[in-house]
Amino acid sequence: MPNRPSIGSMSIGRPWVHGLPEKLKQAANYGFEGIELFYDDLDCLAHTHHGGCIVEAARHTRRICDSLHLEIVNIQPFSFYEGLLDRAEHERMITEKLSLWFLLVRILGTDVIQVPANFLQPDPVTGAPRTTGDINVIVSDLQLIADLGLKQSPPVRFAYESLCWSNHIDTWEKCWEVVQLVNRPNFGICLDTFNIAGRIYADPASPTGKTPNADREVKASISRLVAAIDPAKVYFVQVVDAERLSRPLVKGHDFYNDQQPSRMSWSRNARLFAFEEERGGYLPVIDIARGIAATGFEGWWSLELFSRTLADPTPSTLKEHARRGMDSYRKLERTLRLNEQSLAGQKQHRL
Repeated sequence: MPNRPSIGSMSIGRPWVHGLPEKLKQAANYGFEGIELFYDDLDCLAHTHHGGCIVEAARHTRRICDSLHLEIVNIQPFSFYEGLLDRAEHERMITEKLSLWFLLVRILGTDVIQVPANFLQPDPVTGAPRTTGDINVIVSDLQLIADLGLKQSPPVRFAYESLCWSNHIDTWEKCWEVVQLVNRPNFGICLDTFNIAGRIYADPASPTGKTPNADREVKASISRLVAAIDPAKVYFVQVVDAERLSRPLVKGHDFYNDQQPSRMSWSRNARLFAFEEERGGYLPVIDIARGIAATGFEGWWSLELFSRTLADPTPSTLKEHARRGMDSYRKLERTLRLNEQSLAGQKQHRL
């Protein structure tokens, strides 16, 4: 598949501030070919237009996307699933939540569900952990949903993603290890430049904004990625940057939330599109993206941006973020020579 631009639906407005139909319109207006659909957007649309019926909201969304020639790359995030210590809750996730999501993917016309590595925080009353780092439990749980996905018609794929604040699987290396252990044809990985750099390069709670060995760690990690990753198992790639904060994200900072790891609070408030150094971007996202491209990956390059700027209710907010996103993608396309790589791969395949 040739390289194509998509945008996460959260990238162009929070669901309770900006409506999904207008987000989709602006994504199409600025040249995006696909979207990552955030479940909260569907839920908001269901409650504002369809009496709370998520199925009708999905049908509505599919009609809009078809009319705008937008492909739905995936629905996300299927959160807080693997490694739960509460096995009754695990069972509920399978019997209630996953069955609904299987219905939604059929209606939406996508075949990918994104699964972020579990970041469920400890019990707020007792402080006891609610997830296990036992790799055998994590793998078994993910094999279960993959096997159920294979039974769907058409089959459903799962894209597993490490977040830089996940409880146990917080690097792409750990994520890739899990993907290999799950060992199912419909279970792959999402590579995210922000989450890769956000764990080994950045530390928003530090006065420097960086980890002690940031540059060396990133260089080594990119080398491992190029050598290890099978591009056929990369279902999509997310490319965004983030702000270097003017002061450490600790208690007293505007973004501080005692219920969240600092990296999560930073992520929710301060992401940027790639090539926005003038806005404070400082992560080595282009180096990481270049490494991903070097694996031979061809597919969706998505721009999943969360930012406090999306809370601005003025209509121009959507247009401005969609414009910034496409400007970023075009620069990425030129820098990585994405179209040239795709064409070269097609010629080689024909030969």
